[in-house]
Amino acid sequence: PHRTELYGDIPPVCWPIVYSPDYNITFMGLEKLHPFDAGKWGKIINFLKEENLIGDDLFVPAREATDEDLLVVHTRRYLNKLKWSFVVAAITEIPPVLFLPNFLVQRKVLRPLRTQTGGTIMAGKLAVDRGWAINVGGGFHHCSSEKGGGFCVYADITLAIKFLFERVPGVSKATIIDLDAHQGNGHERDFMNDDRVYIMDAYNRYIYPGDEFAKRAIKRKVELEWGTEDTEYIQKVHTHVEGALNELKPDIIIYNAGTDILDGDPLGGLAISPQGIVKRDEVVFKAARSRRIPILMVTSGGYLKRTARIIADSILNLHSLGLIGKGPVTSGAESPKVEQMISDSVTDLTNLS
Repeated sequence: PHRTELYGDIPPVCWPIVYSPDYNITFMGLEKLHPFDAGKWGKIINFLKEENLIGDDLFVPAREATDEDLLVVHTRRYLNKLKWSFVVAAITEIPPVLFLPNFLVQRKVLRPLRTQTGGTIMAGKLAVDRGWAINVGGGFHHCSSEKGGGFCVYADITLAIKFLFERVPGVSKATIIDLDAHQGNGHERDFMNDDRVYIMDAYNRYIYPGDEFAKRAIKRKVELEWGTEDTEYIQKVHTHVEGALNELKPDIIIYNAGTDILDGDPLGGLAISPQGIVKRDEVVFKAARSRRIPILMVTSGGYLKRTARIIADSILNLHSLGLIGKGPVTSGAESPKVEQMISDSVTDLTNLS
C-alpha cells in the first residue's frame, strides 16, 4: 500500500475521539445558506469539554486525507472534477459556491471535508486498536468512488473500510450499520458485489436519494414510513442490529449515526426524540460490546442547530454506561464499572454483617 500519514501512532493518553477545528466550514456566512449547521462538529467538542469528558490535548487531531489517500477509492477523473466550482456547488448543495474561484472552494469547503475524511480513516484504525472510536465528523454516505451528492464529496466510509482491509491484518469482514434518515447509496454502490461487507440500512423510504440500484447491496433493509416515532424505531433498530450481527460477526462495525432522524428535521421526515437518538446509539454500542466487535461511529447527517447537543449527550451517555472509556474497552463483567459495582455491593454486605 502507498505511504500514508493517517495510520501514524496515536499517544495512549488520547481518547479515540477524532476531531480537528478544520472540520468546520466558515465562509462569509455562505455556509448559512445550506440547512446544515456547518459548525456542528466544533460545538460537539465544546459540549464534551464543558462536561469535562475531554480536554484539548485528549482528542486525536484529524489529518487531512491526501490525493493519494483518496485514490485508494476515488478515480482520478472524479477528483479532477472537483476542480470545477460548479461541480462542488452541485454536490454540496450550496449554490453560491458556483461563483467562487476554485482555490477558495478547495480551501474553505473541500479541505474541511478532506480533513473529516482523514478523520474517519484514522478512526477506523483506532477502533481496531482500542475497541471503539468516534469521528466527530464524517459519514458522507451518499458519495461513491466516482459520484458525490447530498453534501457528500468524499467516500469516507468506503475509504476507512478499504484502508483496514489493505493494511490491518485480521480485518477481512465489515458491517455497516447506517441509521441516518437517508439511504446510504454511496457505500452501497461501492460494495455492491463485495461479500466482505454486510450492509444494514434503516431510512425513510420516501426521501432522497431513492437509489433503487444501490438498494441491491443492502443485506438488511429497514424502510421506514414518514413520521416514525421512538418506540417503533428503537424496536426495529434493536431487532435488526442484533439480527445483522448474528448473521455475520464482522471484524469491525462502521456505525453511521446520522441525527437527521430527529423530529422536526426539514429533510429526514422522521419523528425521533433526542432521548430516542441517545437510546439508539446505546443499542448499537451494546450490541457491539457484548460481541467484542470494534466499532467506529461517524456523525453524518443532522441539519438542526440542536443536533450538536444531542450527539454530545449521546457520547456522555455511552461513557456513563461504561460502553466507551479512555483505555481499551472490555465487555461484560470485566468492565471496570461493573467490577466497581460488584466490589461496592460486596463491601456493603461486609459492612452490614
